[in-house]
Amino acid sequence: MRQSAIPPASAPTPHSEAALPRLYVPEEVAAVLGCSAWWVKDRARRRLIPVTRVGRAYRFTGEHLAEIIRMHETRPTSARQHLTTASAPKPPTRKPSPPSAVPTASLRARPPRRARQSQFGTAA
Repeated sequence: MRQSAIPPASAPTPHSEAALPRLYVPEEVAAVLGCSAWWVKDRARRRLIPVTRVGRAYRFTGEHLAEIIRMHETRPTSARQHLTTASAPKPPTRKPSPPSAVPTASLRARPPRRARQSQFGTAA
């Protein structure tokens, strides 16, 4: 009888668990990150976050999850950087455009069709 290369899931061996990483589905990743599963799938589809594709399904390892968290981490700026940015000259603001020679007309919304039809008592 031929033995399969991968042992069945019901009989895990000590070294097989270390060799194969646990794969998380997008819903589990979303629960950990505190976002929606749609966001996770959308970012994976657009290749903005690391992902493993199994067929057409998205799967994530623990390393992927740690990298996603690091990617979206924001560090506070140091006091020195904050002071240099605050004292830096601001870029020139946009100059106001000169008054145009053509007067602009104010626009009015057209009344809805149903309101106009009911005015005359006709049905469409």
